[in-house]
Amino acid sequence: MNKTTLVLALGLCALAGTALAQPGDYPSKPIRLVIGFAPGGAADYVARAMSDALGKSLGQPVVVDNKPGNGSSIAAELVAKAPPDGYTLLIASPSSISVNPALNPKLAYSARDLKAVTKMTTSPLVLAVNPATGIQSIADLIAAAKKDPGKLNYSTSGNGSAPHLGAALFSQVTGVEMTHIPYRGGSLAIQSVMAGDTQLTFGTSPSVLPMASGGRLRALAVSTSERSPLVPGLPGMKEAGLPGYNLEFWYGMFVPAGTPPAIAKKIFDATTVAMQQPSVKASLARDGTEVSLSSSPEQFEAFLAEDGKFWVKLVKSANVKAE
Repeated sequence: MNKTTLVLALGLCALAGTALAQPGDYPSKPIRLVIGFAPGGAADYVARAMSDALGKSLGQPVVVDNKPGNGSSIAAELVAKAPPDGYTLLIASPSSISVNPALNPKLAYSARDLKAVTKMTTSPLVLAVNPATGIQSIADLIAAAKKDPGKLNYSTSGNGSAPHLGAALFSQVTGVEMTHIPYRGGSLAIQSVMAGDTQLTFGTSPSVLPMASGGRLRALAVSTSERSPLVPGLPGMKEAGLPGYNLEFWYGMFVPAGTPPAIAKKIFDATTVAMQQPSVKASLARDGTEVSLSSSPEQFEAFLAEDGKFWVKLVKSANVKAE
């Protein structure tokens, strides 16, 4: 093969590769859906509730991949550095997008490395205690914490997670001192409360409610100011005696920055279809999670810009530090 022929052959290969990468051919192979927490937690629950429906909508299998650790930063970094071709997706919470970058500017990724696709769910956190503590209400919890500052241990799904910030806000509003015990996922945090290793948690609804209904945890209130129809029977914080407390939690779909808009739009459309399936809605509603979709990727980006201000302000005002 002479030099001219070689150059021509290489050029044709490059064109072929470019053609294979065109958005019109997407998707042509299985898709990886990464979450930053261990199996059994709320993020895992959301991913597995909708992954089959997402795969059917896209026409390719969707494989859930748990990458817990570092407050979900490991998963976010993995996806941020993945090829922007639509085959590596991330279900993320405020922890990955707003909180962790605010806590640790030395992270190997930033929110700019991830492209917002759509919000997926919203729900309150649930404040729950081990029944053996004898704590029956928010007032009881505040009294117990003030009686022995630092003695009560609260578990979370990781430093900078929404449960961590939920507890930090609680301490800030009430003036109590409690000790933070972070775990690598929501299910591990819940197990620690049931085992008595920790005394309470601000857990996500899917993690807490099944255990509370079985009597292994005592749910005291939801983290929103008013009662939530998602969690009937529990008071909101205003009713429980803390009118200055309000916190809501969400999960959303993200892809690596640089993903072609046409591919991101396909993922947006497929996620919207999947989340609107009655079976997915019913599955999530059973454990206190509501489907909450963005009208467009641009609308989700605008939401994140405002929502991030709340979380960053909370990180700073509550003096939450990276571990």
